[in-house]
Amino acid sequence: MNVALRWSPENLRKAKKQLGVAAFRPGQAELIEAVMNGRDALGILPTGGGKSLCYQLPALFLPHAVVVVSPLIALMKDQQDKLEDRSIAVAKLDSTLSTQDERDMIDEIRQGTPELIYVTPERLEREETLAMLQRTGVSLIVVDEAHCVSQWGHDFRPAYLSIRDAVRRLGKPPVLALTATAPPDVARDIVRQLDIRTAVIIDAGNYRDNLIYEIRRTVNDLEKDRCLMELLAGQLRGGPGLVYAATIREAKALFERLRQRGLPVGLYHGKMRATDRHKTQQEFMDNRVPLVVATKAFGLGIDKRDLRVVVHYSLPDSLESYVQETGRAGRDGKTAWAVLLYRLEDRRVQAYFLGGKYPRREDCADVYRALAEEQRHGNKGLTLIKMAAATSLPVDKVKVVVALLDAMGILRRGRRLKLARAFVDEDEFGRYLEEYEQRHKSDQDKLEVMMKYGQTTECRVRYISRYFGNELPRDCGRCDNCRTDAGQRTVDVRELQAGV
Repeated sequence: MNVALRWSPENLRKAKKQLGVAAFRPGQAELIEAVMNGRDALGILPTGGGKSLCYQLPALFLPHAVVVVSPLIALMKDQQDKLEDRSIAVAKLDSTLSTQDERDMIDEIRQGTPELIYVTPERLEREETLAMLQRTGVSLIVVDEAHCVSQWGHDFRPAYLSIRDAVRRLGKPPVLALTATAPPDVARDIVRQLDIRTAVIIDAGNYRDNLIYEIRRTVNDLEKDRCLMELLAGQLRGGPGLVYAATIREAKALFERLRQRGLPVGLYHGKMRATDRHKTQQEFMDNRVPLVVATKAFGLGIDKRDLRVVVHYSLPDSLESYVQETGRAGRDGKTAWAVLLYRLEDRRVQAYFLGGKYPRREDCADVYRALAEEQRHGNKGLTLIKMAAATSLPVDKVKVVVALLDAMGILRRGRRLKLARAFVDEDEFGRYLEEYEQRHKSDQDKLEVMMKYGQTTECRVRYISRYFGNELPRDCGRCDNCRTDAGQRTVDVRELQAGV
């Protein structure tokens, strides 16, 4: 049985030493203090800014385990290895465990041995997992990559939308939500979705002075390839590089072109076999392959501190995605580059993705009709599984629709879904769904902000920081615009393409 340390200055010094911490980074001390005082908290810290310490250190003092909801198995494994090297008991529950290993892990959790328990959001939805954690007790629930909670309709992890229900089932222990990318509207949505409305919010910003942001304007793929080869010839001499492509097709084609030019390069995307993805990742981490071409499936859980350059071959869907992905460079504190190869036509790819991101209005209407029918018959509501059957929608899509209607006060979530508001007719219901259209418009606005980033001539770091709600006192002095003293004028890249 783990015995928690008493919270005292002397024991705090011992804990910091055990975790290899000489001094706190901005925001860490405030978040740790909030957690130790039993407060909910939202921490917005830079990528590589030490978010994990904000729950790993309290875990040494809290009486019960800290449950960490983490998006990727690779991330959990990396954290487990590092903590066990420091003699800190860790458990993880994921799909990679054999039947016997899972039994052994569950026995350890039941005995109260682990100080930290890492789970995927899908695992936290399981009844047996919640029942086990109810018996053992939970002192803190951590939601890592908390911006996923606010990514409505995102196919990546709809299970994030069920976390607040799990928190309620576990007796509402304090919640610590952590992310590197949350502009004010996203931060408000995280707080609402997790039902932590009185949370302490610590925003340390996302500015890192060792990252150099650049734009290379291009007019076609040939020009992009020329710019990319020029970048790789320079930056790769200083260390490893990562190139993001917008689609699997683009990633595969670019990988082949780079390989044909003799570059030692790996490929990573979500449709590859798990063994091939793991092989690429391991070769990259071990420096056997200095360059990887990847889709956005690659990145979360990749802590390669000597990454020197991140290139976006195509336009990302938002500044949030861009900052999250470029923030993987230069975690060792040394100079690193974040370069976007900007082409106006790339907007069409992201606009296409946006078209399929949200549930259809018809799907929302189907869920409402099913609950209204249940209410008319005096029934107690529907489970998610029964709702999926009643509407002929996949369960993951039902989860997204339910989260939307719950946030709008139309239904209540629990073990069963129940109608919270009835409408005179479907026309009234449709008018009430206008927030849905507003969210879709919000994503379109984010894409426009990303486009303007590619066109602006003001300091790029100032532009990014302002978007995230932080105003820098001065320009960074390092980005391409600052180096060329371009001023505050915004130009349309179409002028450049037209030769004006």
